[in-house]
Amino acid sequence: MIDNLREVTRGQVLMVGDEEYDAARRVNNWMHDKRPRAIVRCENAGDVIASIEYARTNDLEIAVRGGGHSVPGFGTVDDGLVIDLSGMRNVRVDPVNRTARAGGGATWGDFDAATHAFGLATTGGVISTTGVGGLTLGGGIGYLARGLGLSCDNLVSADVVTADGKFLIVSEKENEDLFWALRGGGGNFGVVTALEFRLSPVSAIYGGPMFFELSDATAVLSGFRELIKDAPEQLGGFPAFQIAPPLPFIPENRHGEPFVAIVGCWAGDLDEGETQISKFREFAPVMAEHVGPMPYPALNSAFDALVPAGLQHYWKANFVTELTDEAIQAHLRHAPGLPAVNSTVHIYPINGACHRVTPDGTAFAYRDATFATVIAGMWPDPADNDANIEWVRSYYEDVAPYSEAGGYINFMAADDQGRIRENYRQNYDRLADVKRTYDPDNVFHLNQNIVP
Repeated sequence: MIDNLREVTRGQVLMVGDEEYDAARRVNNWMHDKRPRAIVRCENAGDVIASIEYARTNDLEIAVRGGGHSVPGFGTVDDGLVIDLSGMRNVRVDPVNRTARAGGGATWGDFDAATHAFGLATTGGVISTTGVGGLTLGGGIGYLARGLGLSCDNLVSADVVTADGKFLIVSEKENEDLFWALRGGGGNFGVVTALEFRLSPVSAIYGGPMFFELSDATAVLSGFRELIKDAPEQLGGFPAFQIAPPLPFIPENRHGEPFVAIVGCWAGDLDEGETQISKFREFAPVMAEHVGPMPYPALNSAFDALVPAGLQHYWKANFVTELTDEAIQAHLRHAPGLPAVNSTVHIYPINGACHRVTPDGTAFAYRDATFATVIAGMWPDPADNDANIEWVRSYYEDVAPYSEAGGYINFMAADDQGRIRENYRQNYDRLADVKRTYDPDNVFHLNQNIVP
């Protein structure tokens, strides 16, 4: 039967026993060790169409993989079909119209490398190996969000293969209902084989990480909270809790200790950079820092080494309208117990340009939230899973009363399916209507699922 699929696809089709199968079935989170019946390394939209038809004919579950960073492991499936887009990574820049078109498997590293050559960028994530498609479909939070909006706010159009094998171009003028749903609704509605973005002039930025003592965490977080309310929108970045990695700018005798940090990013006039970033230094004495002018892609890939493929991942997340003093104290009860240097807690500001889109303007509903918090548990040894998952859960339960009911779906765990309606608030019913239109049989259900 699989030979029939090989005959109608240009990309490689892998099965159990094939030499590259074991490497191809892996996703970044090695907590998910699944064995698909077949993996199609798609090279074009035609391969995607053929794969969907084959899976539906043979009653196979479909997993869609772009960058492979899905924490719940939605990019793989036992005894089903994986539509692997990682071969579709081309990025084409139109510098005159300031747009870029990325294949469905492109990473933000691919995207930044292509656009930076023209002094242009759009909001991406904070790890360059993250997939452009997955991040954008969930919303897209990153360093430039306060100035440029979310990744999905900069999406101009997309190519989508739907559950019935149709190829659609979606935009504000074509298939508008689907275009609305894609911008925050996740992978519920089809396989996105290409994405076109609006670009803005961003080349070099001024920023980098600053580490502060944990004893100063209250001052650092409350200071950031007040500063970011009305800071210039070119000022991005986020506070974090982080174990100091063995980097040369951190004193060697402090490696392995937990700190509160701010990763700053000034994307305005470089001459103003030092003045703007220095505002963070007013919160408390800086223990160590690596701050200065750098290409935007350098900052967007600075922490890649902390998130290699092969870690165990378990995350929790909430939106936060007001980072209260009580919330800060809840963070301080748990953050010092970070289980590994890979683990982190980020508090991303999503005000500024993010607030200029109405709550129902896209599927991303929390346009009144000021922060998106993630407790990102990541560690190398599966033997630590039970203890470290419990650390994430107890941390989450403590900060949840000071947070909104919903969270950013890109930060959700596999056991967060019960929060789907809360994540979308007033937009959920409309999303369910779009789901019924384009995927009434819920073919694409390996995601934070909106049930048709």
